[in-house]
This record gives sequence, C-alpha cells and structure tokens, in this order.
Amino acid sequence: MDKKTLYDELGNVESEMTSMVQRITEMKKAVDELTEQNVTLEIENRHLRERLVELDGQEGEVVAEAQALSKSRMNLEKIYEDGFHVCNFSYGTRRENDEPCAFCLDVIYGDRK
Repeated sequence: MDKKTLYDELGNVESEMTSMVQRITEMKKAVDELTEQNVTLEIENRHLRERLVELDGQEGEVVAEAQALSKSRMNLEKIYEDGFHVCNFSYGTRRENDEPCAFCLDVIYGDRK
C-alpha cells in the first residue's frame, strides 16, 4: 500500500469515526430526553392514581416511610431513584453509575424528624 492510499484511507476512517461520535452523541441526548419524559409521566401517573383514590374514597397502600414525605419530596425521591441529581449543585444532571449524593439525600430526607 503506497503512502497516498494509506493517507486517504486514514482520512476516510477519521471521517467515519467523527460521524459515529456525532451519531452516538445525538442518541445519548435522545435517551436523556426520553428518560426525563418518562420520569415526568410516571409522576403525573402517580398523581392521577392518588386523585382517583381520593375521589373513590378508597385508601391506597403507602409505605410508612413514604407517608412521612410530602408529595414534593416523594417526587424528588423518584427523580433521584431514576438516576438524576435533585440537589442545588447538580440539579437535573445524571448521576454517574447511580453514585449516592449526600446533597441530594439531604434535600429529600434532611428535615425529617
């Protein structure tokens, strides 16, 4: 293989890699948007179910720990469980490898007695 052909081939591979990186970035962005939309829909669905229970006069089963949390803190807890930060420092960004965040946990559970 001569130098010209080798150089042209390297240019083609570089172009393909750049295109692939761009496609992967777009796909990652789409997944993030879908995940956020899913969280929003799950929260809305939970609220609708709670409202139905209220309207029907039935009591839903709620875990004792969840009863201690307000609806807004339960929403934050759900977002946190889905892998997103809820703290002031990184709100809305994805938690890498679902690592715990002391700031988020303080926002959710900090004022509980």
